[in-house]
Amino acid sequence: MPEEDANAVRALQSLANSNPSVRLRAALAVGTDPHARFVDGLIERCGVEPEFPVREALTWALTRHPSSLTVPKLVDELRSERAQARSQALHTLSKIGDRQAWPAITRALLTDADDEVARSAWRAALVLVPEGEEHALATVLATQLGRGEPATQLSLSRALVALGEVVMPILRAAMTDPDPRVSRHATATERLWRDPDAGFELAIGEATRIVALGATRQEE
Repeated sequence: MPEEDANAVRALQSLANSNPSVRLRAALAVGTDPHARFVDGLIERCGVEPEFPVREALTWALTRHPSSLTVPKLVDELRSERAQARSQALHTLSKIGDRQAWPAITRALLTDADDEVARSAWRAALVLVPEGEEHALATVLATQLGRGEPATQLSLSRALVALGEVVMPILRAAMTDPDPRVSRHATATERLWRDPDAGFELAIGEATRIVALGATRQEE
């Protein structure tokens, strides 16, 4: 086996080493000296790697390869049954930033039952959305208002705010939703849109009071 091929085999084997430090060094080495032979191994490892720093190094290594090689394979990974594989593929696509991947950011991914997948899809959508598609994206994202824990809600609020003025009519409609979780989240997001420096917890607290006050008035 030529020495170059032997080195490539060792690097790919090191990506699965039991020691995370070895895996991290291997990912950095592969990214430093990119080659098409590494792409499949990097993507496969992304779907199972348990350590966040190593996953970030894997993503970085993939961004060092031509998008013509990585993007089609990452798009295929979005159909994986493993939530981590979908999430990490979305994260990597957002880092590559090739808008040819936009059609792959489907409603199913934006509303994925797994919070990490959905959050990754929201972030990728913000990077990849073509001009003129912001309203359609905001409409889908708004269906997720009220979803999940505070960290998930904050991610969604940030995504909606980042879409700009186009989101305001959608938020105002959601602020009157009969579901208090939806109306509270929409109200907090609208506050963040008006005052980006406002903390999310403060915005949620104020929104909770507003929604409760509105419910009390309806009962009177």
